[in-house]
Amino acid sequence: MASRGSRGDPVVTDPLPRPAFDGHTHLDIMDRPVPEVLAAASAAGIARVITVGTDLESSRWSAARAAEYDEVYAAVAVHPNDTEKAAGGDASRTAAVLGEIEALARLPEVKAVGETGLDYYWDDAAPDLQQEWFRAHIGIAKRTGKVLMIHDREAHEDVLRILAEEGAPDRVVFHCFSGDAEMAKRCADAGYVMSFAGNLTFAKAQNLRAAAAVAPADLVLVETDAPFLTPVPWRGKPNSPALAAYTARGLAEVKHLDLAELCDQITATGERLYGPW
Repeated sequence: MASRGSRGDPVVTDPLPRPAFDGHTHLDIMDRPVPEVLAAASAAGIARVITVGTDLESSRWSAARAAEYDEVYAAVAVHPNDTEKAAGGDASRTAAVLGEIEALARLPEVKAVGETGLDYYWDDAAPDLQQEWFRAHIGIAKRTGKVLMIHDREAHEDVLRILAEEGAPDRVVFHCFSGDAEMAKRCADAGYVMSFAGNLTFAKAQNLRAAAAVAPADLVLVETDAPFLTPVPWRGKPNSPALAAYTARGLAEVKHLDLAELCDQITATGERLYGPW
């Protein structure tokens, strides 16, 4: 159940029976103060969030918020769509940006290198350049011992190939998993975690629900990607971490799991990946 708050924002009135967490959000581009967002999330049963950088500036911001708030962890990287802008056609500039990303990744409050990967849906950066930066981020994750958080849009085969060629880090999360059931099986065989966002609840997302159904329970997470991908029944409105509660309910239904059991499993998987809060 849900109702609108005083600003018209969705308010979850039926919180999760056990705490869970939002595995991927962008607090820096939400039009609400961070304490307000975190309070609403907590009231919905979403006790923690990982806020994710997409370029150097937002990565710095994410690391700073994680240092400021106990409920927040950070991920840092240059998004594949931002690699052209970040590189600027300059090898020394590329090295400097990646060097600072690695320095941020070594901070204790930064738990993941991401979001990095490949995006062939948009043409903001050439595939070869995206792949170069993806390989560099894989190296950073391995050197720092942090989770690799992957953005994969219409690039499944190349993402899997590059992970195999480079040697994947011990802990890999496919953010906003977008593959089908066969892709989910391949990820499961490799031990990769699949994080499902609000589009799992969309009427036309049958392939995504089929993927979630076959994904092992100990290899799934939920996320918002807020302010994007708002789940039903608030699709079309700005997303926020609190609404991960809807995605968790949807995932429990797809997997025929008790909701409390799923929440406990999500928490356990999160602690295995990121450590205890």
